[in-house]
Amino acid sequence: MIALLFSCFLNAQEFDILIKNGHVIDAKNGIDKVIDVAIKDGKIAQVETAIPASKASKVIDAKGLFVSPGLLDIHSHNFFGTEPNAYLSNSFTALPPDGFSFRSGVTTIVDVGGAGWRNFRTFKENVIDRSKTRVLSFLNIIGSGMKGGAIEQNIADMDPKLTAMVAKQFPEHIVGVKLAHFSGFDWTPTERAVEAGKLADIPIMVDFGGSEPELSLQTLFMEKLRPGDIFTHAYAHVNGRTPIVNEQGKVEDFAWAAQKRGIIFDVGHGGGSFLFEQVVPAMKQGFKPNSISTDLHTGSMNGGMKDIINVMSKFLNLNMPLNEVLAATTWNSAKIIKREDLGHLSVGAVADITILNQRAGDFGFIDTKGKRMKGNKKLECELTIRDGKVVYDLNGLASESWDK
Repeated sequence: MIALLFSCFLNAQEFDILIKNGHVIDAKNGIDKVIDVAIKDGKIAQVETAIPASKASKVIDAKGLFVSPGLLDIHSHNFFGTEPNAYLSNSFTALPPDGFSFRSGVTTIVDVGGAGWRNFRTFKENVIDRSKTRVLSFLNIIGSGMKGGAIEQNIADMDPKLTAMVAKQFPEHIVGVKLAHFSGFDWTPTERAVEAGKLADIPIMVDFGGSEPELSLQTLFMEKLRPGDIFTHAYAHVNGRTPIVNEQGKVEDFAWAAQKRGIIFDVGHGGGSFLFEQVVPAMKQGFKPNSISTDLHTGSMNGGMKDIINVMSKFLNLNMPLNEVLAATTWNSAKIIKREDLGHLSVGAVADITILNQRAGDFGFIDTKGKRMKGNKKLECELTIRDGKVVYDLNGLASESWDK
């Protein structure tokens, strides 16, 4: 009888989870203060000051911590599988989302280019449908996806109409088109990716460089891409591509003009695409990324990149305010991929929430050349909520004490 009465009491509670005393940062709604967040039936139910703890079945005390919408990583590689010599498309080099998302506060992850129109259904069935993480996709302009080598040089397999057709068949999952690793002196791949983006009304993301002779980055930004299209690996210096910071340490005028025009500059850290010699002078001059992402795969996860929290911490130590760092991994990223249902804590929105601790100390951060930058601030994920359920809890904030 007592158990039944207790069960009825729980069922009568107004909220399932109440996060109290945390410093909420929500870019969409302009919130940057200590305020409570209540969750009911997987949705944000209330965001108010001093919501009574008695109204909730579970109370999480986030005093001294930062409460954010669930993080969005818009550049990752998650089409993992067992196909040999297939690089990031149903292969050993890509990574399963759930092993790397929640522990770093990510609730939505975007695979960029692993699948093309030919094998997207395999990606959906094997990864998207089987992951607790929300997995989205940028469809590769190459029909067979990001398999590396000669396959990614095959212009004949870059079909805008078929790419757009599959994107429109799966609008819930496909949010963009990806072009990467093309090394020929030819604008055709870029033009075909843009055409696919136009046909499906979605942005394209370009991993650009490698051409001999070099294709002009200024032409890419000012003539080929549309406002809202994404230039990833913004702080890289690769062969066959002018970097955005020149030899004199100045951000190129065309980069400023491109960002003003609406070209999105995405971090895409990866295992070889983030150099302090580029990012430090750029940040000192105020050239900030629009979105912060990882380029997660087996070649980056144990190097300088590590996870999205580590990449965010780098920008925090480059004097990017925490509210801007969080905007670049929540609301800004959601808008970039045209998923404005995500990345905020509006009442009625899906309850994807990340709770972060900002630690002070003597830390070191590594770029993709193995160079070190010192820092005194580091973010750590304390707890992650996905669809109103606690999916990661570092220190047991949402757990009862064993001896009570």
